[in-house]
Amino acid sequence: MHTTYANHPVYIYTGGRPVDPQLPVALFIHGAGHDHSVWNHQARHLAHHGHAVLVPDHPGHGASGGAPLASIEALSDWFVGLLDHLGVEHVALIGHSMGSLIALHTAAHHPDRVTRLVLVGSVAPMPVAQPLLDAARDNRAAAHAMINQWSYAPASQLGASASPGMSLPNLNLRLLERQAEGVLASDLGACNAYAGGLDAASRVRCPVAMLCGERDQMTPMRAATPLREALAVAPGGPRIITIMGSGHAMMAESPDAVTDAIRGFLAEN
Repeated sequence: MHTTYANHPVYIYTGGRPVDPQLPVALFIHGAGHDHSVWNHQARHLAHHGHAVLVPDHPGHGASGGAPLASIEALSDWFVGLLDHLGVEHVALIGHSMGSLIALHTAAHHPDRVTRLVLVGSVAPMPVAQPLLDAARDNRAAAHAMINQWSYAPASQLGASASPGMSLPNLNLRLLERQAEGVLASDLGACNAYAGGLDAASRVRCPVAMLCGERDQMTPMRAATPLREALAVAPGGPRIITIMGSGHAMMAESPDAVTDAIRGFLAEN
């Protein structure tokens, strides 16, 4: 689906089905240097199982125009404005990595609009190693290599894939290369600078699930403890779901497990 918002074209993947405003809406938010395609498996499944699905490319990413936005706060405002533009009042938010920070900030500051929150590969704060920040600014190829090294479990690095014949690190490399110069540096800078994550978590009032990759090196499970503790105020506390054997790129490494976890959580009473 294509629309124009804030004077720029925006592409929104809808899971291969038209958006039915009578269905509950799930909004997927991608991470740094990526676009909607990282959510294809999960979005397509939900779109065929009782949800209206929205998966936008962020400004300056994928097929969306404009410049990348340089802060989590600005990205959250952009998403809320996009929902207003589309006439969508209530959503379940599902965010990966940088996208999880956007989802978290949005749920905290717009509690009347967010019905459920799914944080995939999330920690708060989310510091980015200085060598990666430097490489994203000065040497994209080196930055891409670092991200691939840290995003995938060893089995994926050796060629294992849930999609036969597909090299997940090489697929991710092509996706990163497809983004414009400066996009990755802007995204990583936004993650690194965002200091409001734990405060936002303490304000969340909807049910929350945290999906954690067992082999995640980018946002390891042990580093998620402060966020998990801050989310204790959410109804029932955060649901912790471990995606066994997966690294940070768990939507690609374990697509069925991630899809089942999201669908099951959204279906809970």
